[in-house]
Parts: sequence; structure tokens; C-alpha cells
Amino acid sequence: MATTAELFEEPFVADEYIERLVWRTPGGGSRGGPEAFDPKRLLEEFVNHIQELQIMDERIQRKVEKLEQQCQKEAKEFAKKVQELQKSNQIKEAADIIQKLHLIAQELPFDRFSEVKSKIASKYHDLECQLIQEFTSAQRRGEISRMREVAAVLLHFKGYSHCVDVYIKQCQEGAYLRNDIFEDAAILCQRVNKQVGDIFSNPETVLAKLIQNVFEIKLQSFVKDQLEECRKSDAEQYLKNLYDLYTRTTNLSSKLMEFNLGTDKQTFLSKLIKSIFISYLENYIEVETGYLKSRSAMILQRYYDSKNHQKRSIGTGGIQDLKERIRQRTNLPLGPSIDTHGETFLSQEVVVNLLQETKQAFERCHRLSDPSDLPRNAFRIFTILVEFLCIEHIDYALETGLAGIPSSDSRNANLYFLDVVQQANTIFHLFDKQFNDHLMPLISSSPKLSECLQKKKEIIEQMEMKLDTGIDRTLNCMIGQMKHILAAEQKKTDFKPEDENNVLIQYTNACVKVCAYVRKQVEKIKNSMDGKNVDTVLMELGVRFHRLIYEHLQQYSYSCMGGMLAICDVAEYRKCAKDFKIPLVLHLFDTLHALCNLLVVAPDNLKQVCSGEQLANLDKNILHSFVQLRADYRSARLARHFS
Repeated sequence: MATTAELFEEPFVADEYIERLVWRTPGGGSRGGPEAFDPKRLLEEFVNHIQELQIMDERIQRKVEKLEQQCQKEAKEFAKKVQELQKSNQIKEAADIIQKLHLIAQELPFDRFSEVKSKIASKYHDLECQLIQEFTSAQRRGEISRMREVAAVLLHFKGYSHCVDVYIKQCQEGAYLRNDIFEDAAILCQRVNKQVGDIFSNPETVLAKLIQNVFEIKLQSFVKDQLEECRKSDAEQYLKNLYDLYTRTTNLSSKLMEFNLGTDKQTFLSKLIKSIFISYLENYIEVETGYLKSRSAMILQRYYDSKNHQKRSIGTGGIQDLKERIRQRTNLPLGPSIDTHGETFLSQEVVVNLLQETKQAFERCHRLSDPSDLPRNAFRIFTILVEFLCIEHIDYALETGLAGIPSSDSRNANLYFLDVVQQANTIFHLFDKQFNDHLMPLISSSPKLSECLQKKKEIIEQMEMKLDTGIDRTLNCMIGQMKHILAAEQKKTDFKPEDENNVLIQYTNACVKVCAYVRKQVEKIKNSMDGKNVDTVLMELGVRFHRLIYEHLQQYSYSCMGGMLAICDVAEYRKCAKDFKIPLVLHLFDTLHALCNLLVVAPDNLKQVCSGEQLANLDKNILHSFVQLRADYRSARLARHFS
């Protein structure tokens, strides 16, 4: 076939083609040559060549048909494209004409040109519908350029807003496929923001209308479904959902602030949020405070039930106030003392639960309150915290603890009020921390600040007054316990033994037990309080401890050996006083130790000892009272030396 193809070289002449074929065939020459003429062979060559030409003809024909079909297809597509372009231009031209006619027709009187005006209006409407349909189809095909062309034509028609509506509706189709409607909305708006400028001449208006549509239809419906179901049946879930939905909506709004939505997008977005939540936010604080009260009451009741304790009603006003004032001033137990079996009725778990509930309420209040209502709403939450934590829990425990403090003359009393003090202090630190961390930021720049500070001050003062009363009465009880120990253990013969020569110089059994008791109470005070309170209470206890020992020693008469025992006892008391780490207390016992020396010093040295550094500034009556305790005081010699 290759050889045959060469025979078709241009210009093609049939006779020359056959002649060339004959000459190329061996035995085909007519004028002799290397081979003689062979007609059979030439005939055979012609037959084969004709068959090859037929095959070639068929192949060429098929190729021609294929090219013709392709050409026809391209011609049709080209014609269609030309037709569409022509049609497109005719739309544009027709739109321009009908739009102008429509404007002119508005000026024509209806009675004379009603038919003409009707036809123009009908044509205007039909063309407008065609343009919108064309825009819709172009959007579904994703033809941005065609959408832009049609939108530009529709811009001068009344139906332009409908074109925008169609665009907004169609761009949301399939946009909400995830579980997070807020994330879906953000992605949709980001996608449209990139596209809308290529289609419309006023992209910021179109994007704003899309966002408005998303908020007022999609998000509003979603929020309603989430809130209405639990609004009346489950306040806790309702508040959690409201906070979550409002937070996610405002977060979405923050993302949308990046887009160009017109002049005042902040106001625009705020109004959209308000339109969704206004019916829920109007009475938000009522729901919040109602839930917080019921929840707080339940937490407390559950705690007291776990203790199998029925709360006593603590009266206020009238006689109760009078009793309280008398008790604070006199330490007299007014009313029966109750046995709490060492229970403080204070629970850190309860406190943490109450503070956690209030913390969440403050967070919701901050997010959901109108800025003008925020301080007032925060104050309402704070008053509920004060009511249930400070009054119903801490104050109740203090009152119960005060009622549980035994009288000062009780034996083997359980002085657990210091445990109440310790726990109350810890709890109040937690309360104070929440006040500073969660309430202060909400009220710091409002008149409610001074009101909250005043309320907090009143609460502190009331608690401190009751703590002081309880501590004072507890110290009295401690001193009472020491009195019982001394009365039971101290014998008169301790300081005036029958056999002066067989006394082992050491401190007495009463002293040992009193010191052991004091050291235990000092440690308890240190563990129950903090800061300056520790020193204040220890100093008060130390002063009373000193007075007790001073007065106790005044009850006995001392022989020489008994005086030595008293000095040993006081030395042990002084060692115990060192644990207080209060200079005044140690000084008092140092002085008492020096006074005890007057019980044993030789009569001739009394004046010298009394004028010593530790005793020189004491009243002579005090010095004399100790000298009078000596068994030999009546002797003329001693009286003469001391006078």
C-alpha cells in the first residue's frame, strides 16, 4: 500500500498512473529489458492492485464520513452558540426597550392608553420572569459570568430583589449538612462573600440580606426548637442551652464582622441577635434567680438530710436579739445548750457546689444581661449566694456551734467550736475569692459596687462578732477545764509536805496535766486560725492562763520545800508559755516565776529580791500577797525584814 500511495502523487493523471504501475511490475515492459513481457503476471498485478485500491477507498470513505460528522456537530454547536449570543443580545436590547417603555407608560393617562399600558406591563412582566429564570438556570450551572450579565440587566427592573432572593435561596441548598449549624452558616457566608462581588454590583447589600435570612429563618428556628422544649420543664437545661446558643450566635456574629456589610455592621448584627433572643432574654434573670434559689436550697437540704439533721429555726428580732446582745456582753448561756456530738455542720463540698452554681450564674449573667441591667442582675445573684452560703449555712453553723459550747464549769467538755472557726475561715476565703474574681468585674464601674461592698462588710462583721463570741466562750471553757484539773489534782500537801526531808524536787502532777492540756489547746488554736488571729487568741488565752495560775497559787500556804515545788511548777508553766510565742505571755510568767522566789528566799534577802529587775516595778501589795503565803510569815523576823 505504501508503494501504491506513492503512485497518487499530485498532479494525478490516470494514464500516467497505469504506465508507472506497469513499469514497476516485473515482466510488464513492452520494449524488452532484463525480463521478457509476461501478460499473465501483469494481469495478476492489476487484479491485486485493484483489490488494494478498493480497501484503500473504503478506509478513506470511512474517514471522510467521520470528519463530515464531526464537522456537522461543530457547525451545529457553533450555530447554537451564535444563536444564544444573538438571543442574549436580544434580551438585553429588549430589556432596555421594554424598561424605557414601562417608564414612559407610567406618564400616560389610563383612560386613553389602558390597552397599551396593559400590553407594556404584560411584556415587562414576561421579560422580567424570563430574566429571573435565566439567572436561576445560570446559577444552577455555576455560570458566574452569565449570572453577572443577567443581574446587570435586572438591576433596572422591579424584580431585581427577587433575583437576589433566588440567589440567596439557591446558595443555601445543601449548605446545612453538618451537625453544627453555626459552623455551616459561617462556611456558607465565607463562600458567598468570595463569590457575590463577581455577580452583583452591590455585593455588601446582597451578603447582608443573606446573613439576615440565615439569622431570621434558619438560626431562629433552630434556637426555638432547642429552647422551647425545656423552657418550662427543665430550668437547668434551659439556662445551659440559652447560654450556649447565645454564645455560639455571638461568636458567629464576630466572624461575620470581617465582611463588608455596609456602614454600621455592628448595629446590624446586634439587631439580628436581639431579634432571635429577645423573648428569652427579657425574663432571663427571673429564670436564673429562681433556679439558683431552688438549686441552692436542694444542695443544703441534701447535706442536712445526709447528717440526719433537722435544722433548728434561729429566731430574729425582739427577744432573740436581746438574748444575743446579753450573751455577747456577759457570756451567759441563754437557753439550753445542745449537744452536736462534735459536728460542725459546715461542709466544703456543699460550699464548692454552691459557689460553682453561683459562678455559672455569674457567667451566664455576664453574657445574657443587657449592659444596663448587668450590675443589678449580678447583685441579685450575689444576694442569693449570701442568703444560702453565708446565712443558711455558715451563720447557721455558727449559731449551732455557739449553742453547743458548754458552760465554763462543765467537766470534760468537747470544745469543738474551734473546728467551726477553722472551717468557717476556710469557707469565707473561698467566698471572698469568688466575690473578687466573678462579681467585682460585673459591678466595678457601677453604683452597685458600694452596695455589694457594704453587704459583704456587714456579713463579715456579723460572722466575726459570732466567731469572737464563740472563741471567747471557748477560752473560758478551756480555763474552766484547767480549773477542774487543778482542783482534782492539786493537793494542799504538795506545797506543805509533812516530811520536808523526803521530797523529790519536781513539778506536781496537777502541773503536768494542766501543761499537757494547754499545749494541746495551743496547737488546736494554731491549726484553726491564720494570720494575726492566731496571735490575738493565743495572747488572750495566755493572759487568762496566767491569771488562773496566779490566783491558784494564792490559795496555798508554802513551806520552804513547798515553795521550791511551786517554783518548779511555775517554771514548767513558763516553758509551756513559750509555745505561745507571745512576748507578753512569756513576760507574765517570767514575773510570776520571780514572785515565787519570794516563797523561798531567806528573810534577810527579801528586800533585795523585791528590788530586783523583774519585781521592782510591781505594786507592793502584790509582793506582799506572795510573802504572806509563806508558812513562816507570822514570824516577827520575816515581818520585820519585809516591812
